[in-house]
Amino acid sequence: MNKEHPIKTADWDDQADDSFKALSKAEMDALRKAKPKSFALINGWRIVASQVVLTLIIASFCYFFSESPERVVYTYSALVGGLIGVLPSALFLVRLEAAKKNVKSSPGGYLAAVVSGEFLKILATILLFIGFALKQPDLKWIPLLVTYLATLKCYLLVWFWK
Repeated sequence: MNKEHPIKTADWDDQADDSFKALSKAEMDALRKAKPKSFALINGWRIVASQVVLTLIIASFCYFFSESPERVVYTYSALVGGLIGVLPSALFLVRLEAAKKNVKSSPGGYLAAVVSGEFLKILATILLFIGFALKQPDLKWIPLLVTYLATLKCYLLVWFWK
């Protein structure tokens, strides 16, 4: 350690930081009444529905704006990309809904359901990509990946629309 420039450590107990304040139940209820939109929950099925709608929109663009001989392949590829985005999201939501219905569920149990649901989502996504790549080698990857990435952005869109 250099004696000329000693390392300064912050003593957290000495700092009086009032930026976070615990609210009482009455204060929290008043805040919920004043800003109800800030406390609204996002329904996961709205995200899946927006993913389906966006998939159909992109597939329609692929159908109408691609050349005639390749029209079906581009449209099918866009639909497959949307399916790869939508199906794992729906599986994740089904896993969370099952955990919510479990009466004996604790916060730790629900966290385990979220983690296992996310693992299933990642596994399903990888398997769908590999399966379609092996079984449908004539897929066009650009519309597939564009649609897949667009379905991933639906999470942000629904959050902004909230």
